Amino acid sequence: MKSRFLFSHKFKYLGWILFSTGFVLGVILLWNDIEYPNWETNVFPLIGSNDIFSSTIFEWTSNNIADEIASILIILGGILVSFSKTKDEDEYISKIRMESLIWATYVNYMVLVLAIIFVFDLSFLNVLIYNMFTMLLFFMLRFHYVLYKSKKLTDEE
Repeated sequence: MKSRFLFSHKFKYLGWILFSTGFVLGVILLWNDIEYPNWETNVFPLIGSNDIFSSTIFEWTSNNIADEIASILIILGGILVSFSKTKDEDEYISKIRMESLIWATYVNYMVLVLAIIFVFDLSFLNVLIYNMFTMLLFFMLRFHYVLYKSKKLTDEE
């Protein structure tokens, strides 16, 4: 079966490197309250640091881009890990991939609904930020767990 939208298997290793680097950088930023590392640079934001109606838009400003780099690394790495072919990609693995994606979507939105009900104010904004990454994380965890379980089952036979 030909998979049109999957990356080559060799991109999975690059994905793990990017994902791991972004994850570690993100944890460092969370523990240090976004003070370290301080990669201050000039950026061109669509919307400035104030609210939409009183901000100066389309003007250069200075910003620590460490959190943006961590987010991009996590997203790119997660996509490469999640959507790279396995060494022996077949219909069964495609089925596991599809079921894992559906499962991850359900779990992700159940977590979001619970957060809407039980989390408020600025804490909810943090939940939304983490929610950008949880879909890929849930998918990666379930897909690789089911592959591992399947491989273990076939090895025992």
